[in-house]
Parts: sequence; C-alpha cells; structure tokens
Amino acid sequence: MLGGRVLLVNVNLNNIKSLILFLSLLLGMAFPAAALFVSPAKPAMPEIQALFPTASSISEKQGEPAIWTVHQGEEVLGYAFETNDIAKIPAYSGEPVNMLVAIDAKGQYLGAKVLEHHEPIILAGIPETKLWKFTDQYQGLNVKDRIKVGGNASQGTIAIDGLSGATVTVMVMNVAITKAATKVAQSLGLIEIKKGIIQPLSTIKPDVFAKADWQTLTGDGSIRKLYLKRAVVDDAFMGTEAEHVDEASASQKQDMFAEIYYALLDVPTIGKNLLSEADNAWLVDPLVKGEHLLVLMGNGYSFKGSGYVRGGIFDRIQLHQGDEAISFRDLEHNRLTDLAIEAAPHFAEMSVFRIQAHYEFDPGAPWQLELLVRRQTGPIDSLFTSFKGEYQMLPKYVDTPAAIIPEPERSLIEQVWFEKRYEVIALSIMITVLLLILFFQDVLVRHPTFIHNLRHGFLIATVVLVGWTWGGQLSVVNVFTFLQSLMGNFSWDLFMLDPIIFILWAAVAVTILLWGRAVYCGWLCPFGALQELVNQFARFVKIPQFELPFAVHERLWAIKYLILLVLFGVSLDSLAMAEKLAEIEPFKTTFLLKFDREWPFVLWASFLILLNLVNRKTFCRYLCPLGAALSVSNSARLFNWLKRREECGTPCKTCATECEIQAIEPNGVINMRECHYCLDCQITYFNDEKCPPLKKLAYKKNKYKEHQIDAVNVAS
Repeated sequence: MLGGRVLLVNVNLNNIKSLILFLSLLLGMAFPAAALFVSPAKPAMPEIQALFPTASSISEKQGEPAIWTVHQGEEVLGYAFETNDIAKIPAYSGEPVNMLVAIDAKGQYLGAKVLEHHEPIILAGIPETKLWKFTDQYQGLNVKDRIKVGGNASQGTIAIDGLSGATVTVMVMNVAITKAATKVAQSLGLIEIKKGIIQPLSTIKPDVFAKADWQTLTGDGSIRKLYLKRAVVDDAFMGTEAEHVDEASASQKQDMFAEIYYALLDVPTIGKNLLSEADNAWLVDPLVKGEHLLVLMGNGYSFKGSGYVRGGIFDRIQLHQGDEAISFRDLEHNRLTDLAIEAAPHFAEMSVFRIQAHYEFDPGAPWQLELLVRRQTGPIDSLFTSFKGEYQMLPKYVDTPAAIIPEPERSLIEQVWFEKRYEVIALSIMITVLLLILFFQDVLVRHPTFIHNLRHGFLIATVVLVGWTWGGQLSVVNVFTFLQSLMGNFSWDLFMLDPIIFILWAAVAVTILLWGRAVYCGWLCPFGALQELVNQFARFVKIPQFELPFAVHERLWAIKYLILLVLFGVSLDSLAMAEKLAEIEPFKTTFLLKFDREWPFVLWASFLILLNLVNRKTFCRYLCPLGAALSVSNSARLFNWLKRREECGTPCKTCATECEIQAIEPNGVINMRECHYCLDCQITYFNDEKCPPLKKLAYKKNKYKEHQIDAVNVAS
C-alpha cells in the first residue's frame, strides 16, 4: 500500500465501463472527430516518383548514408533520402519527424515531404497543411545554403517562415533536413567539408580623430547614404496585393521616397565632427564595453514611423550583421535636434540608437541598414518590403584582431539552450526563490500579509512568465513519453530539447522528494496559478463561493485517477491517441496556443477558468490527470514539513474549515495527495489569535500572571 490515506470506492465492473464510456463521449463531444485519428506513415516511393516525374529508374535505398539514386536513362536526375536514416532527431513529442528529401545532381533541393510525425501540436491544434507549407519552402534552395527558421535573411543566411505555435517542431525539422542533406552531399562529393574561421570583434580606436566637414565624411565613406526613388519602391511591390497602393504617378516616379544617412557615432572622427563636444560626450561617455551608437539622419519616408508608441519597437529599421538582426526600442533611442558640422543638409528627423553589448556587434565587419516599407492592403493587413544599405568601416578607425579557428558547431541541444539562456536563468532564479520560501516557511508564515503578497506575486510570475511567455506548462503527455522512453532506448537528449520543460521536471523531482507533489501544483503550474488568481479576485470582490460537502468532495477526487488510468492504458497502445485524449487538459489551449484554435477547445478552457469564480481550482482537484500522476509518487516524500497538533481535528477544525481546496480531512489530517502547499494552515498554526490551542495556552498564561503574588522584601 502506498503511503497516505487510500480512498476505497465500491463500484462494480459495469460502473467502471459506464464511466469510461462517459469520458470517451465527453471527449468526443468536446473535440472535432477528425482530431481523434492519426494518419498512417506514408510510403516513400510514391513521393519520390512525384518529385521526379521524368525518372526512368529508381535504385534501391542503399549506401552509407542510405539514399535512392534516380536516373533518366543514363543521366542521374538526383537523389532521395529519409531524414530518419541519417539525422534522427527527436522533436517535441519525443519522436522524430521523418521526412523524404530530394536533391538534384547539383545539390539543389527539389522538395521535402513529411512521411510520419507524432507531434501533438500538429495532431490537435494546428492543421497539417501548415506543416506541408513549411517544407515546401526548401524547394529551390541549395544544400550549401545556411537556412534558419524565422527572423530576417542576412548575409550568408536564408530565413524561412516558421510555424506559429510549433517553433520547436519546425526548428528540429530544419536541423534534420539540412544535416541529412549536408551528409548526403558530402558523401556524394557535391560539397566539400570546410572549416570556418572566427573573426574576433574589432574595437574602435578612441584616439584617432581628424577634423572634417560633411563633404569629407560622406565622400570617404565614413557616412553612407541609402537613397530610394519612388519608382524603385513601386517596382518592389509589383505583382503583390499592394502594387497600386500609394503608387506614384508617372511624373512622380523619379521623386525622392527616402534619403537616410547612417554611420557609427562612437567613431571619434564621425561623432566629434557631427555634434558639439557636449552632445557627443553626453551620448558616447555612458557606453559600456561592446556597446555602439548608430546615427540616422533622414528625409522623406520616416524611419521611425507614425505608429511608433512608447515602450514599443521601431519596426521600420533593423541593423543586420552576419546572422544577427538588431531591432531597437525606445530605451535605446535618443533624438538629435542639431548638427554642429559644416555644410550639412537639413534633415526632417535625426536619431541615435544604442546597439547593446549582447548583440556582439563588430564595428569592423560589414553591416547593413535595412529600411522596411509597409503598404496597407486592408484595415489590418499590410505587406512589407525592405531595402538595404551597405556599410564597411574604414580600416583607419578600428583595430581588427587576427582571425582564429572556431570551435565545433553547437549541437541542436546546445543551440536551444543557448537561445533560451535568459529564460533558463530567470526560471532558475524563480525556483531558487521558491526553495528559500519552502526552507524558511516556519519563519515566513509568522508574517501573514508578507507571505500572502509574496505568494500572489510568485503566482503572477508563474502565469505570465512560465506559462504565457515561456510555454512552460507540464502535461501528463510528458509522463507517458518518459515512461515509454524508459521502456525503449532512453536518451536525455529527448528531454533536454525544451530547456524550460526540462528544468521544471527537475524541480518537480526535487520537490517531490522533499515536500511531495503539492509544491508544483501549488506554485509552479501555470494553469493552477491562473485558477487560484481568478478565485482570489472573485473572493476580493465578494463573489459567493460554492463548496461541495466533504463526503462528495473526497469521492470526486477519484475522477482524475480514473482519467489517468484511461490515458495510460491508451498510451500503451498509441501514444499519439493518448496525446489527443489528453486534450482534457486545457494547458495547450491556454498557454501554448493562447486560445487561438477551434471553438470547442477555447470553450472548454474558458469554462474551467471561469469556474474558479465560484469554486477554487476545480480542474486541479477533480479532473487533472497530471496532478493524479504526480500524486502517485507522493509516498517518495522524505519529510513532513507541515506541522500539526494533537488538537487538530479533535476538537479543533479551524484549518479544515479554512482550507480552500478541502485537502484537510475532518480528523485534521492533511491529505498530501490533494494539498497544494498554499501554507494557509501553517499561518493559522503559528497565529495565537486564530489557532484555538494557542489561544487557550495564552489564556492560561495570562490567568497565571493575574494570580501571581509579588515577592515581599523584609528589611533586616
């Protein structure tokens, strides 16, 4: 028997079957029927034939790496291969996305087709057609190209559109396609294995200064200009929905559309000539190591834009260097009102933007200023095009170190953790704070107002940061994936693909050993935190609360365990089907997709959230399969940190009455399988004005003092 109180429910087999049938019907009504079926894996050969319609023969899959060679007579048309044979990289579900990739004899991508996947975000929530559109973007690219998902294309890099809500999935797919294609191309001799070099950042020479006027600085390239005519802009939108929006007339085609001069202001010869000594010092002196200043001076089309608001981002300009695309916010912006240099033209707007050190901008390397031009095609819709101006720093202004041999390229796991490094640090700080709260709980609960405010602030951070910003909501599907991995070929790489989820599970493991599953459910679960905050708001505005009798309440606990058993049984046969049925959890709708999906999912999640206006954490208490799965491990808890007295339950029932999730039984015992570790009972435990045993003890002490006789001193 596991530790803790076991609930005995007398039900016969027919009742169990009826309950399972009811749950199945409930899920069937809540979600579209099409979402309950998984398409079988597609055979590769029909896809190869479709990609090579003129092929006369296709070889068997052979070699290392394994490939199909496609011929038209004696001529080699190209090659096809499956990513699972060459670069089998687990995606979000724990299983790889197997794709057929075809290239021609010169290494150009002819296409990529998804043969099989198990991604829950695609199976339920995002149409598969979007996944196909993502892979269609590889057609026409080359295996030599450096391809990245999302962002902006930069020198040497091609950016392809990501898939909103499935970022991890498409990142893994991109790595699998490009890695497999590179290995195939190298094995066929289509590309050579080259070792790149690393160029350390250049530094601006602070003591190099020469007096110069506007003509000198623009003539030698110290200050560059991006100049656009209206005809050039009109041509850029040709063939799009915005072709005739704001189009110039024939007589206006040669008119100026935009004129922007740009340079690095922290180069002494540039900054000290452009500005007065005081203005230049005011801007340059606060810079820390690695920071730089971009100065823009323009006429015509505004590089700041009329839609810019405080706290927002300047969405019309970006600075590109290598793989980095740098955008600017208002905190990095200063407006210039005057220039001190001789013979400078008049500018409608002048601004200075601070390039932060974390971008690792190299002032000695080439960079581009990108101007984004938008045309409105509807009340909301618009189209963008962009124009770039090149900049190459004059060697006399910078010190450029010698290049060095680079370290090996980061693995996918290393890349993901590096990109999420700030989130990882912030989450680690949150967990550290939580551990300190738990270790010093006996001290903190003696200050009720402080601990309540601290807890509510922590819950807000959990919802906003962990949930909506980082997508760090654990799911019972994670549990099934872990169990299946244990039964198969276990690999840490599978679980380290998402740093936030990995750290949260590590925190769950630690807190389960020390405090039980209650800590995650009460502090780190975003949906649980959201429910509690909604209920706190309802109590604050005095919305009447509804609580079930304890006898009914403790029987409803069993529902979440039955749901867990059903999901676990299904997962043994089909993890993909279990992932679909696990949509009884509203987590994906609420945090990953942010309610941007079909109405039944939104309705279900909204109902569960709004239910907390009258009843606290209903889903957590009665329906959550993840909470049930974590409760199974409760017997592993090493310590009992929540203090109780002999009087608790008999006769005192203060804590049991105050417990808002009814985790304290009438006999005073705290059911740690249901507790959410809110610490309210501990606040009462140490409060001598609320806890009856403490009040009784205080009364006795005061009565004793009243009857105490003072000592009488007798003079000798």
